[in-house]
Amino acid sequence: MSGGEVEIERKYDVDDEARMPSLIGVARVASADAPDAFDLDATYFDTPELTLANARVAVRRRLGGHDAGWHIKWPPLAEGRREQQFEPGEGEAIPDEVRAALAELVGDARLVPIARIRNHRIATVLRDSAGEPLIELADDHVVATDLREGPTSGTERRWQEWEVELLPGGSAGEASDRAALLDAVEERLVAAGAQPPSSGSKLARALGLSR
Repeated sequence: MSGGEVEIERKYDVDDEARMPSLIGVARVASADAPDAFDLDATYFDTPELTLANARVAVRRRLGGHDAGWHIKWPPLAEGRREQQFEPGEGEAIPDEVRAALAELVGDARLVPIARIRNHRIATVLRDSAGEPLIELADDHVVATDLREGPTSGTERRWQEWEVELLPGGSAGEASDRAALLDAVEERLVAAGAQPPSSGSKLARALGLSR
């Protein structure tokens, strides 16, 4: 289990016509690694009443990528969001340590699959002049399925989004430094067609929620 790291990221909606711009020369960005393409497949769990989602907590088991396993994403902080990671385990049985971490919120309530989110991601690491990783820039092509029982069950939603996540070199320093880096990148992305996200998270969008 990971004790949790704070992720600082921004997301943007884009349409099919948008093309990811070069960010070399923006703020401290001096170079870009070759893009890395891979597939992610995540199943999200909650009570039937969406107790966790209403508390702005997300629990998922994700396969693929560099951090496959169980994840708990806790409510947003003043800057970023803390995420805990756990081993994948066997199948979709929720590990005891994940249940223990959620005990204050859900006790022993039944947790069921509420959404499946499949994502073809093209990720590029941006570096400063010393080679330190500043940002992971992700171009996400998402297919989400609502798994809840009821009239929306099986509803499929598709979209594309860009995600900017600070890496160690970009996370260092003062909050104002991080904001300045993200703002500079955002300006370039908006000029290329990026728009504010229509939902607060992939899960919210998968479920047709605005938060």
